[in-house]
Amino acid sequence: MKNTPFTAIHQSLGAKMAEFAGYNMPISYAGINAEHAAVRKSVGVFDVSHMGEFVLKGANALDLIQRVTSNDASKLVAGQAQYSCLPNETGGIVDDLLVYCLEPNQAYMLVVNASNIEKDWNWIKARNTADVEMHNISDKTCLLAIQGPLATKILQPLTNMDVLNMKYYTFSKGLFAGVENVLVSATGYTGAGGVEIYFEDKGNDAETIWKAIFEAGAAAGIQPIGLGARDTLRLEMGYCLYGNDIDDTTSPLEAGLGWITKFTKDFTSSETFKAQKAAGLSRKLVGFEMIDRGIPRHDYLIKNAAGETIGKVTSGTQSPSLGKAIGLGYVAVDHAAQDSEIFIDIRNQLVRAKVVKFPFA
Repeated sequence: MKNTPFTAIHQSLGAKMAEFAGYNMPISYAGINAEHAAVRKSVGVFDVSHMGEFVLKGANALDLIQRVTSNDASKLVAGQAQYSCLPNETGGIVDDLLVYCLEPNQAYMLVVNASNIEKDWNWIKARNTADVEMHNISDKTCLLAIQGPLATKILQPLTNMDVLNMKYYTFSKGLFAGVENVLVSATGYTGAGGVEIYFEDKGNDAETIWKAIFEAGAAAGIQPIGLGARDTLRLEMGYCLYGNDIDDTTSPLEAGLGWITKFTKDFTSSETFKAQKAAGLSRKLVGFEMIDRGIPRHDYLIKNAAGETIGKVTSGTQSPSLGKAIGLGYVAVDHAAQDSEIFIDIRNQLVRAKVVKFPFA
């Protein structure tokens, strides 16, 4: 198992640790519900240094990104980021990712899921036919997500970058807590506001930045947050998790990611997706809330009133904010309309649920 530069800090704080994507990661500290509430109401800090980062440089960098990703990266100017995915050649998804424009047409950073670092690197490298300069900087990059409604207010005194007014999916690079060349991005996975901070793991910079953030947020009750609450927070927003809600067998159109699937360019499987859109989908990813008592879990079958299987649960939990059980799952399109009644097979019992809009409310 790999450690992040913050592993010793997590252990000193009494975090419950477990293996995730080959890394020794904090799952919880005070408890998932308490940590979830801290992010929704004030501010929390996630160590997500296990994520992967690639830098692509050169005159053909944009062309390579355009060919392997579904979104249109040509729209990006310096200081902008976008959500995208890497489609495979059979109409599925290799991974979802963020694309950061460091210098238009010349330099980009791709942020990928920890479990897919090697897979994604090999996929892009195999399609690099124009000598684009590629650097895998994952092992030397620290990443902290400071999330919550108070996040930017707390962080502003630590930097001369204007994080308070940073627009969604933009970023800046500069001095942060006395550390140079820190990238601060108005992105996140919680729907609670905040930023993500990327910096190189050198010297004592990781400890310096961690301490500075927690000192700045002490009066607001800032808390370290584990991956358990990260999952419940993203699920309340209806955000997909790779390996659960999207994978090599799911199309971005089925997953509700048509907005990052741009047919203004040619990319891997773009013709497949065009044909899928023209013919109509046979299944869709939906959000649902339980009507009857029961918690949906990954791979539980979704059925209709007659007990016929119409889909499968991909993610589910008891929502800490809403006090009810919620989930995501793929269902046949004729059961995907809002307010459609569906049934989750929980231990051979058909438990009522209904389809609802994202984010959950």
